[in-house]
Amino acid sequence: MSASVSSPLLKRIPPGLWTALAWFAAAVEPIVEYVVMPPRPTHSLNFPRDGLDSLGARALLALAFVLVLAGSAALRRSTTPAYALVIAGTVASTVAWRQDEIPPLQFLAVDVALCYIAAIRSRRSSLTAAAGALGVLTCYFMMRLLMGDDSGIAPEPFLALTVVIAWLIGNSVHQARAHTEELYARAAAQAVTAERLRIAREMHDTVAHSIGIIALQAGAAARVVETQPARAREAMLTVEKAGRETLSGLRRMLGALRQADQNQEGTGQDHGRAPASLHPAIGLADVERLAATATAAGVRVEVRRQGKHRPLPADVDLAAFRIVQESVTNAVRHSGADSCLVRIEYRADELAVEVSDRGKGGGTGTGYGLIGMRERTALLRGDFTAGPRPGGGFLVAVRLPIPTMTEAEEKARAI
Repeated sequence: MSASVSSPLLKRIPPGLWTALAWFAAAVEPIVEYVVMPPRPTHSLNFPRDGLDSLGARALLALAFVLVLAGSAALRRSTTPAYALVIAGTVASTVAWRQDEIPPLQFLAVDVALCYIAAIRSRRSSLTAAAGALGVLTCYFMMRLLMGDDSGIAPEPFLALTVVIAWLIGNSVHQARAHTEELYARAAAQAVTAERLRIAREMHDTVAHSIGIIALQAGAAARVVETQPARAREAMLTVEKAGRETLSGLRRMLGALRQADQNQEGTGQDHGRAPASLHPAIGLADVERLAATATAAGVRVEVRRQGKHRPLPADVDLAAFRIVQESVTNAVRHSGADSCLVRIEYRADELAVEVSDRGKGGGTGTGYGLIGMRERTALLRGDFTAGPRPGGGFLVAVRLPIPTMTEAEEKARAI
């Protein structure tokens, strides 16, 4: 059962509707109060009762309503022309009422439209829109000065302040959206980089181990091909098996990568999310098979398990196996030892893995094996140590914390 989270009602209402509601409320109120309703002792200089008596005034007011309605409807599609229509309708309304100033409540619609423009358009476009509103207010203010109107405090400076506030609010929303998009893009780039590093580690661990076994078996076959043909044939069969397994693993990895790319191109979603597993589930259960392969290559690998065996999280299980695989590969290829010991201990809250040999310290090669093992351990917040042993040989020791599972999670894993 899926649940969809709906946005608040205020966010679902289009900005054009807010603009139209603000303007129409301010425009209809004086018509009802000073034209439709019976005369009252009070009167208004801005809205004279006979202001709409002429047919031209009514037509001009009707035109103002049409202009604002059209601008509000087109505000989301064509912001700049729609904004101009709202301002034009506001000016036409004042001309119809023979006013020398814009009523503050009616100018609120212009502020709403300006705030929307500043939130979705570039700063240059929003500043141009704000300059247009300030220019209209300046014209009204200059007209009042030229006509010598001293009937009261001029509202234009206060309306200009509302324009600035509306632009600041919209610009802050624009900056917040830009910052959020930047964070999403940065997170996606980091996810892509992390995924590339993970793929590099997987390919190194898979290919390096198999190629090491192949090289040893091929060398052994070349040395005994004339004296011991049966042993040479067995070594070449091992080479064939290791080569096929490596090729199969690479095909699965590349196929998973292609499928992930196609899914992202087709849906345009899930950016920054890691693709599906690049290979079948691999873990410590495969250590015995790994030991048998290494033993066939000439290095006897002994596996010792301690503690209560239990299912591990997939990331811990895979990381532990890859660390054992890389350590055994180093022992086979570089140490010169004839045996290797793998200890796996299941503790209460962690997994301890040790791989040791009595060779020449083969883990100190110049490849990326130790770097990959250290990175895997660090990603799981574990401890990693590797270096020569005091009595000779090389030791890799890893401790990986095991997250505690609730009773419900244990039942789900058991199912």
